[in-house]
Amino acid sequence: MTADSTDSAAARPTIEMDYTVLDCPDTQALARFYVALLGWEIERDDPDWAVIRGSGGQGLAFQKSDEFVPLYWPREGIRIHLDLIVDDMDAATEYAVARGARTIDDDDDDEHPGFRVLQDPVGHLFCLCRRD
Repeated sequence: MTADSTDSAAARPTIEMDYTVLDCPDTQALARFYVALLGWEIERDDPDWAVIRGSGGQGLAFQKSDEFVPLYWPREGIRIHLDLIVDDMDAATEYAVARGARTIDDDDDDEHPGFRVLQDPVGHLFCLCRRD
């Protein structure tokens, strides 16, 4: 079934992506980290729910979770991370680390050229990806 095909019983209703939600222990602190990292604006800033958006409409939301457990790299079972495009890998890494990120894997090897793995202040993984 392709994205253009329809089920004979019913047409696909409008379903659009709004934002990716990251669970975390402190929504406001993590939102501020990503605002500083991405240069986006805070749209909503509550203790249990925060949302930030970029100029193109992309969004990230942060949901309070007292049970949040950070992910560790490398580990089987990791299912989601953010890919962030950068022009200068070293400058972007330094900038992210100065704001609270931690470098996890900074190997720029033949298997994964142009990628660097970092962890945000609460443990979500993200990759800096060199713009091709």
